[in-house]
Amino acid sequence: MYRSRLTSRWIGPMRSTLFMTILLFSCTARESAPDADPQVNVVIDSTYYAMNPMDLEFDSLEQVMIDSGMADLIDSYRAIRAYDLPNGTPPAVQFNPLPYGFRIPEPTPPVPWVIPDGIAKPAWEPDLAFMSIPELASLIHSGEISCLALTEFYLNRLKKFDPQLHCVVTLTEAHAIEQAKKMDTELAAGRDRGILHGIPFGAKDLFAFPDYPTTWGAGAYRDQVIDQTAGVIRKLEEAGAILVAKTTLGALAMGDVWFADTTRNPWNLEEGSSGSSAGSASATAAGLVPFAIGTETWGSIVSPSTRCGTTGLRPTYGRITRSGAMALSWSMDKVGPICRSAADCAIVFDALRGPDPDDKTLIDAGFSYPGAVDLSKLRIGYLKSAFESGYETSDLDKASLRVLRKLGAELVPVELDNEGIPTYALSIILEAEAAAAFDNLTRSNRDTLLVSQHRYAWPNLFRTARFITAVEYIQANRIRLELIEDYHQKFKAFDVIVAPSFQGSDQLLATNLTGNPVVVVPNGFKENGSPSSISFLGNLFDEGTILAVASAYQEATGFHKKRPVLFSRID
Repeated sequence: MYRSRLTSRWIGPMRSTLFMTILLFSCTARESAPDADPQVNVVIDSTYYAMNPMDLEFDSLEQVMIDSGMADLIDSYRAIRAYDLPNGTPPAVQFNPLPYGFRIPEPTPPVPWVIPDGIAKPAWEPDLAFMSIPELASLIHSGEISCLALTEFYLNRLKKFDPQLHCVVTLTEAHAIEQAKKMDTELAAGRDRGILHGIPFGAKDLFAFPDYPTTWGAGAYRDQVIDQTAGVIRKLEEAGAILVAKTTLGALAMGDVWFADTTRNPWNLEEGSSGSSAGSASATAAGLVPFAIGTETWGSIVSPSTRCGTTGLRPTYGRITRSGAMALSWSMDKVGPICRSAADCAIVFDALRGPDPDDKTLIDAGFSYPGAVDLSKLRIGYLKSAFESGYETSDLDKASLRVLRKLGAELVPVELDNEGIPTYALSIILEAEAAAAFDNLTRSNRDTLLVSQHRYAWPNLFRTARFITAVEYIQANRIRLELIEDYHQKFKAFDVIVAPSFQGSDQLLATNLTGNPVVVVPNGFKENGSPSSISFLGNLFDEGTILAVASAYQEATGFHKKRPVLFSRID
């Protein structure tokens, strides 16, 4: 026996192979050869603890005592693993994003959205494809186009352009046609479900829908059919919207590589669309659907919206039901709309929010959308040091600040960094929860069916997460509470904080940990022709303000109205 202290720098690249091999060999030796020479087990256990993945020190006597308790732990592990746990079963300990003393806004009725009059059906097909939700609603309600004709129009675009974009896993054509006919019949009979009545949409293929595959983007689940309607699909269809496609996602909600291909950026087909809400952003940007639903755990709405030039809303944690959705991280997963404008995001968000008896973690809170806002009357901060750092799109982001100032905003510098809080290290929370969500995938070795197989892909992250101890997971969540309080104190001095989408203060990870909402909107184009974006961060449950500010910015700039040329043609 001997003692050893290993640094995480050495352990990082080694633990996924050597440590796992040693640990499993040790466990197997105990089970299969209980009467074997005890010296063998001593050597195995000594080797394991010497290569200590917890970065702790134990002397020889402590190692012997630890080893004597390991067999009991392994028995418990095996008993737990023998119990069948569906992916969607959440832990009894649930994340609460509320700072101390925070009061949730009282629930409010749906917003009375105005459907404009006098909108004519365009003569040119692409003009119809890129119309806003209110414009399409006007065409339907005036009789310029039927729900069925609009649905068939978008289904045809999906069929025509998906071979270039690889943004669709499954077309829900039969269901969509039936639903569209039903919406036409209802409208003719005087039943109007509102502004989304007859509007087609796509849903990321981690949302369950009966009779159609729900693949989670992964080869291991490509034939999976779940007999459940996800809460977000149910809510949208209750509002009159029509599901036309299950859109692609990077396997198990990472990146843009799924089991059949890589989803493409409509502005630059040489690029992937980023992810993991890859197909939702790609299809919306290309005018294949008016809007789509995505999810975010750490950037999965912000990133593809940036790459594809869409407008994405990641709402406050717990605002939108996750029933029937694949679980990746129960304490970080969020559902949100991906649209072509902030105004459209507000409409879709309003339909999605509110109670769902199938999601006990949902937080029902009010929503007020002010529409036009006077920026001079709002407290708007900006991440000064982030904007001043040199990066590829810094000029575009600084131009966004100038636009906001012209609109009357008095921009106040703010910093979100807290050097005492190791924000990046808290990502072990996501890794531990994701490994638990896909525990059976790892243990069955079906993780080899995923396309991506490298150090930072899910299969290896799931394996290495086995070495995140319960102690470190709980400690990380204790620090997370301090991060929540720290951000709350900084945020409450502002109505909106403007930030580069991917620069400075780990704000993308931090706000996913705290649960704060963000709207990401296009703000220009890079040299390679791909869009860039700017982010508007908000206080908990105040989606209305950031959506209104984002909408004011969009009306002043018009970047959200730009169209990728390849998908704006008739041929």
